Amino acid sequence: MENTVLLSTAYFAPIQYYSKLIQFPNVIIEQFENYSKQSYRNRCTIFGANGALALSVPVVKASSKKILTKDVRISYDTDWQKLHWKGIESAYKSSPFYEFYIDDLVRFFDRKWDFLLDFNMEIQNEINALIEIESSIKKTDDYIEDTVQFVDFREGIHPKASKSIVDPSFVSNEYYQVFADKKGFIKNLSILDLLFNMGPDSQMHLEQSLKV
Repeated sequence: MENTVLLSTAYFAPIQYYSKLIQFPNVIIEQFENYSKQSYRNRCTIFGANGALALSVPVVKASSKKILTKDVRISYDTDWQKLHWKGIESAYKSSPFYEFYIDDLVRFFDRKWDFLLDFNMEIQNEINALIEIESSIKKTDDYIEDTVQFVDFREGIHPKASKSIVDPSFVSNEYYQVFADKKGFIKNLSILDLLFNMGPDSQMHLEQSLKV
């Protein structure tokens, strides 16, 4: 199914990730993989006054070295939700569409989810509704090993450039960013950056980022 893309779960995923939701009518989220640390599965990058700022969702330490993504639980030993909320507010309160969208996102910072996958899926559903993305999104029933019929980006979209795969179908076009005049344009940030800065034009930007 060449019209189907395999993706990992992600916390307020980067623009490249959401471009796949625009590009492919069918999306499958892998939930039976061995959980990978230091990835977008539990982190995002926003644009603060001092430049790129990584926000990470802490997870409960597994009793064994390997744990399936679907079984990863969120840790609330620290008040990370408050810290993320303040970071997002500081970064985007002066952006053009912050006030327009922030009320739709507040529940992700004042409610608690047990599992990271469920939390991320709820976020993705909300973002898709705000941007009007209509891809069919499903979760795997088992780990997909044979990827011949799919486009596999489960490990290909990664915070570390050395771990990302070459993606000839994505181009990071510039758009307005609040602090770009001081820090320069930062590409492929969290979808939050695009949403708060571009608002209703976010979908159009995602479409224009596809080089197909």
